[in-house]
Amino acid sequence: MAPSGSRNIKKGCWRVLYWIPVLFIALVVAWSYYAYVLQLCIESIEHTGEKVIYLLVYHVVFIMFVWAYWQTIFTRPMNPLKEFHLSYSDKELLEREDRGESQQEILRRIARDLPIYTRTNSGAIRFCDRCQLLKPDRCHHCSVCNKCILKMDHHCPWVNNCVGFSNYKFFMLFLAYSLLYCLFITATDLQYFIKFWLNGLPDTQAKFHILFLFFSACMFSVSLASLLTYHCWLVCRNRSTLEVVRAPVFRHGTDKSGFSLGFSKNFRQVFGDEVKYWPIPVFSGLGDGCSFPTCLVNLDPEQPSSSPTRSHPVTQSHKSPLLSLIWEMTYVCSGASNQGMTIEHEA
Repeated sequence: MAPSGSRNIKKGCWRVLYWIPVLFIALVVAWSYYAYVLQLCIESIEHTGEKVIYLLVYHVVFIMFVWAYWQTIFTRPMNPLKEFHLSYSDKELLEREDRGESQQEILRRIARDLPIYTRTNSGAIRFCDRCQLLKPDRCHHCSVCNKCILKMDHHCPWVNNCVGFSNYKFFMLFLAYSLLYCLFITATDLQYFIKFWLNGLPDTQAKFHILFLFFSACMFSVSLASLLTYHCWLVCRNRSTLEVVRAPVFRHGTDKSGFSLGFSKNFRQVFGDEVKYWPIPVFSGLGDGCSFPTCLVNLDPEQPSSSPTRSHPVTQSHKSPLLSLIWEMTYVCSGASNQGMTIEHEA
């Protein structure tokens, strides 16, 4: 009992420590609100029209920023569906086998009924022995969360959460609105920052808030701009941070662009088809997180096709299996070509 109790206390302490970066961000944001609204707009700006416009625009950006940050933190990462978990009989069968090849035969048999097309570097089925499941494509085990996360991008300490399929859009909006927040503060605070050095501000505590507010906004703008640019590039290429570190492996070999369908489809996979939902922190992405369309998928004869049914000029009754495959591959691949850090060890 004693070791178990000690282990629980240690886990509880780590959970508290994980919230420190989030608390730091919350304190910085709270101070920036006080410095901008009270010290700059209310105390320092004399022109009423300018004050009202600044406050209105600021609060719109502030609300969207906080909303996106909240969604990124408190949206639970999605885990693989029960179909990917081993049944009780399969677990027993796997435990009885000592040889790795025999275990792989069992896993390959189970994977035939699942939309799994990626492999380990050695060509084996991707299996998580901790969660006892076959990993869906783009799924990885997070050592911090201690669970498998669908389309895991990375575990972010600044949100104390895994960024993956369920909250990647929220994370992108968080970066975008936080950058807009910092740029807006920098632009509107600039003239008063200059007045500070020209001794044009009243000798009150507001002048120091204006000074540090400008420096803080500039500093965060640089880091946020670089991070947002990087993740925009990832969205356009339909890749995750983990897939940049280690490209996905298919039956035919490694392919870093295996999931890329062209800019438009890549973007809509994260933000959805309805434009009105793009700037709002509500989930609107496509798919279920367990399977992803790829023009390489039909190269694996052992797996079922995960691509949605499409109608083509040739009717189903007149197509041979070979012609059907050619139509499917031509349609998907031509669309792809025309439209455009926590990672577990996988043996």
